[in-house]
Amino acid sequence: MVRVGVLAGSGYIGGELLRLLLQHPEAEVAYATSRRYAGEYVFRVHPNLRGVTDLKFVSFDPSKLVASADVVFAALPHGESAKVIPQLADAGLRIVDLSADFRLGDSAQYPVWYGYEHPRPDLLEKFVLSIPELNREEVKGARLVASPGCTAITTILALAPLLRTKSLGVDTEHIVVDAKVGSSGSGGKPSLATHFSERFNVVRPYKPAGHRHAAEIEQVLSAIAGVRIKVSMSAHGVNIVRGILTTSHLFASGRVNTIDIWKAYREAYSGCRFVRIVKDKHGPFRLPDPKLVIGSNFCDVGFETEERTGRIVALGATDNLIKGAAGNAVQSMNLMLGLDEASGLAMASLHPV
Repeated sequence: MVRVGVLAGSGYIGGELLRLLLQHPEAEVAYATSRRYAGEYVFRVHPNLRGVTDLKFVSFDPSKLVASADVVFAALPHGESAKVIPQLADAGLRIVDLSADFRLGDSAQYPVWYGYEHPRPDLLEKFVLSIPELNREEVKGARLVASPGCTAITTILALAPLLRTKSLGVDTEHIVVDAKVGSSGSGGKPSLATHFSERFNVVRPYKPAGHRHAAEIEQVLSAIAGVRIKVSMSAHGVNIVRGILTTSHLFASGRVNTIDIWKAYREAYSGCRFVRIVKDKHGPFRLPDPKLVIGSNFCDVGFETEERTGRIVALGATDNLIKGAAGNAVQSMNLMLGLDEASGLAMASLHPV
């Protein structure tokens, strides 16, 4: 039984980490921190966990954490993980970081995308950015793992098979990503923009250019394609609580053939438990839709083609709090420890929601 600790367990992602780990057959949640709710029962903050655990939140104490846990999940805000993770890594703990602090391999990118100089650039090369469907072998046995951003992983899984297929001749300078994101993507801390009266019933552009997740997408897809990829990304807040839909537009110089694209997706994700290819001819859900993945660790991917313009439309749908965050992190832990990759995650999505 692996002992796990969760840093910043009172947020939405922290709550989902706790929910998944408390039901994981090989894990024991030994430690969960919260600055605001230290001393309070976890179920008072996450009422869905009432009757599941009597664990209480505690204040962060590195020595107690090292003594209590074998693996640490850090759901801290951007910029905060980098302040505490180095001492935990030096103490020998296995770490899965869900912030952006160790996602980018080049420290020079942090001032560009996040506005700060990285305090431990020497640690960046020791972290594995974990997308198990793409780098499973690299994650196995790793001690330090970074989990991608929710919009990034959804986009990457939808696009990776197409960038691998050289015969398509994808224009790598002009890839356009349009993302629709549920309100939980903003976290649990309220603001004028996120309270009900302002957030309900919107399709709100909130980052039409310069989205930070473009850095992760370009980093991963450039490695896959073997050439420098440029991604132009726009994000919108939409009137759902959970879920992401990414619609990406690629332009190909080669023949845009539906059968060849089907083959590319099938070859890329053969044997992948949590990626489903959705391109149906019947029913109301013929392409990926976030409604169909809520509560699960699935990423649904699909596509359409437009031969007249040489355009490929690649779609990805995830629950931003599960495959986009906590679920991918637990999946990564499973691989790190040599456990069944699907352990604690093999649940169907909810429907209707």
